[in-house]
Amino acid sequence: MTRPGGRWQNWGRSESVRPRRVEFPRTAEAVQRAVVAAAAQHIPVKAVGAGHSFTGIAVAPGVLLDLTDLTGLVSVDVERSQVTLRAGTRLHQVPALLAPFGLAMENLGDIDRQSISGAISTGTHGTGARFGGIAAQIVGAALVTASGELLVVGESENPELLPAVALGLGALGILVEVTVQCVPAFVLHAVERPEPLDTVLDDLDRRVAEADHFEFYWFPHTDRAMTKTNTRLPESAPRHPLPRVGKWIDDVVVGSGLHQVACSVARTVPATIPPINRLSVKLWGDREFTDASSRVFATSRSVRFREMEYALPAENVRPAFDALRALVDERGWRISFPVEVRFAAADDRWMSTAHGRESGYIAVHRYWREDPAEYFEAVEQIMLGFGGRPHWGKMHTLDAAVLRDRYPHFGDFVALRDRLDPDRLFANPYLERVLGE
Repeated sequence: MTRPGGRWQNWGRSESVRPRRVEFPRTAEAVQRAVVAAAAQHIPVKAVGAGHSFTGIAVAPGVLLDLTDLTGLVSVDVERSQVTLRAGTRLHQVPALLAPFGLAMENLGDIDRQSISGAISTGTHGTGARFGGIAAQIVGAALVTASGELLVVGESENPELLPAVALGLGALGILVEVTVQCVPAFVLHAVERPEPLDTVLDDLDRRVAEADHFEFYWFPHTDRAMTKTNTRLPESAPRHPLPRVGKWIDDVVVGSGLHQVACSVARTVPATIPPINRLSVKLWGDREFTDASSRVFATSRSVRFREMEYALPAENVRPAFDALRALVDERGWRISFPVEVRFAAADDRWMSTAHGRESGYIAVHRYWREDPAEYFEAVEQIMLGFGGRPHWGKMHTLDAAVLRDRYPHFGDFVALRDRLDPDRLFANPYLERVLGE
C-alpha cells in the first residue's frame, strides 16, 4: 500500500521505504514506458503487489510500480484448463474469475491477500505432499525486461526460461501476465482438531502420505497439535460449509479478536503466555466441514505478525521440529504464536525452496510488536543444520555466499539475471544480499 506522504510499508511492518515516485500502470505498455523512463534516468524500479512479504524483496527506493490496477482475466483456454491473468490480480479475486469456466487453482496457501505475481515470485506455497507451490502451477508468463522489451515465456516461446521466470524473485523483470495451469473445480472436506502432539509426530509420515493436504500447528508450552486434514472431492460432492455465525465466531471473534488481545497481554506479561496458549488450543479448531476449495485453503489473518519459514528435506522435518521444541525449553522463551508445519512436492523451479526434493516447511512467528531476532536467528541455525532453504518472502539472514550452495541452479539464475538486467535496474538491497551485486 502507498500511504500519504509517499511512505510504503509492508503488511508485517518489517519493511518500509519512501520511493522517489509511485506509478499505477494499468497495462503492459504502461509498465514498459515506466521501465524505459526509469532506465533513462538511472533510477531503480520495482513492482509491488499486496506487500505481504516480510522481507525487503519488494522494497522500491526508486520507482515503485503499484500493480493494483493491473488486474483481471486476460484469456482462458478451456480445453487445456489454462488461464492467463494480469500480474496484479489478487489471489482472493481468482476464484470468481475461474468459476464461470468450472476451474480452480490446484493448490493455495493459507493466506490469499497476495498478488499472483508476488506469490509466485517469492515461492508462496500451501500444503500437500503431492502438490507443488503456486509457482509450480505457472506454465507461461510475460515480463518487461530492463531494456523495456516484453519477454514472453511459455510452451511455444522461450520454454527453457520458465523454470527461472516462474519464480524470479523480481530480479529478472516486471511480470505483467502469468498463465496458470488450473484443474477442474473441486471441494475440500476439512477436518480440524486438536490432538496429542507426540501422537501426531509419531504418525507424521503416514498422515502426510495418505492425506491430500495435511498440516499442523503447535502452540509452544503445550503438548497439543492443531491438525488440519483436507480431502479433495469432486465439485458435485455435497457441501456442508461452516454456518456463517459459527465461522464468524471461530475466525473473527476467536481467531482474530481474542488472539489480538492474547498477544497484547502476553507482550506486557510474558508469564501469561503458557496458560494463554493452553486456552487457545481448547478454543481453536475441532470442526469439520466441506466447501469450495478456495474457501477451505485460505483463512483470515488480521493479527499482524512477522514470520520466518524454512524448507527442509521432508525426512528432516521431525528431527528439526524436535530440536526447535528443545530450544524453546532450553532458552526459557515465552512464545505466543504457533509453529506451523506443512509439506510440498518437489518441483523444477530453479529458485524454489522445493527444487529437486520432497519438502517440509517449518514456520515460526512473532507478534509484530515483539522483536523476533533472537528467536528467529536461533531457529535459523537449527534449520540450516538440517539442509534448510529460507522462504524468499519471509525473514532470514542468509546471503548469496550461503544460498549459492543450496540451489543447484543458483549460478544459472544469476547468469540469466546478468543477461536480462545487466545494470541491475530491478535491484534493491535485499536482492543484492541474496543474489550478489
